[in-house]
Amino acid sequence: MKKKQKEDIVVYTSICMNYLPKALVLGESLKKHNPDIKFYVVLLERSIPKEVTNDMYKIIDKIILAKDLGYEDFDKFIFKHSIVEASTSVKGQALVYLLENVANKVMYIDPDIKVYNKFDKLKDLLNKHDIILTPHLTIPEIKEQDIRNNELCALQHGVYNLGFVAVNGRDEGIKFAKWWRDRLHLYCYDDIPNGIFTDQRWVDLAPAYFDCYILKDLGHNMAPWNLSTRKLYDVNGKLLVNKKDELVFFHFSGFDSGANLSVFSNYIADKNAIEFSLRDEYVEDLNRMEQGLLGSYCWSYSLYESGEKIDTYVRILYRDRKFFNEIEESPFSMSNEYFKNLFGVNEVTKVEKTGIKNTKIYNFLRKCKHKIFR
Repeated sequence: MKKKQKEDIVVYTSICMNYLPKALVLGESLKKHNPDIKFYVVLLERSIPKEVTNDMYKIIDKIILAKDLGYEDFDKFIFKHSIVEASTSVKGQALVYLLENVANKVMYIDPDIKVYNKFDKLKDLLNKHDIILTPHLTIPEIKEQDIRNNELCALQHGVYNLGFVAVNGRDEGIKFAKWWRDRLHLYCYDDIPNGIFTDQRWVDLAPAYFDCYILKDLGHNMAPWNLSTRKLYDVNGKLLVNKKDELVFFHFSGFDSGANLSVFSNYIADKNAIEFSLRDEYVEDLNRMEQGLLGSYCWSYSLYESGEKIDTYVRILYRDRKFFNEIEESPFSMSNEYFKNLFGVNEVTKVEKTGIKNTKIYNFLRKCKHKIFR
């Protein structure tokens, strides 16, 4: 049988169901400006929910369940992760899968991004380079508060924003994809004190290991974390960043936490500015894609098979003590009581009485002040 010919370029994103409205906005805007590019969604749910309608497939070319990406034991792998960690932990596996089976060139784009232009520059660069990264910041900060809020946070969360990465499936690109996949399989945790921030911090090493192209064009990956140095202008009907580079995609990070509006308000005094207009349009887009209904969707991997909610400390201790190597059964077939007995009542009681903040697992559970840097 003749092998199916690969696509030239595919864009994919990774979500749980509560981020489906954002993914639909991404896909719709991508197709509007780049109708030749296929859009894939990697979905971290046990099955495709009934809320995924036929109309959505006019935007999404294919939905792949994360468990079908070729993991040896997906349940044991995903049980180690919170919902944010989980949605980033599968990005490397999905990248390798798509490069090997679907497309010659693959771009990952975060679901909370909206596309405003053609990807002509990206296509040209991807023909010449195997790996393309975008830094969080490209212009040095001046004020101390901006150094603290942006530069120090970039050092904590990663120099490069992994809301975007593009890879050509040639030798160097495949090497990078497999290396990133392998690191995320071992360590994709929100653990800044120990040098990890999900999938992102790992790629700080990538330019030292691989031949990467660092894209500093101001119109690619404009986001809240670089609003201090980037401003939008309407020049003869074109949206230009700093009157220089045309806006290609904007990263609306931090929407659910409220951090997005806070940062916008901090850096943009004029509420009639173009940036706020784009933000208002994005809110309308999300509402049109049923954000109110789907945004609070319960993650199917947050529950045991019995329907009991998995306690956070269970996931942490399960991976911290490597119980995934000792228990043959799926951890989702267990219960909080089972793990409580396995971990030891004394330690669990200490967590319950003194609070997580005073235990060794606090670093894993800490809530980062600047979730905007996802």
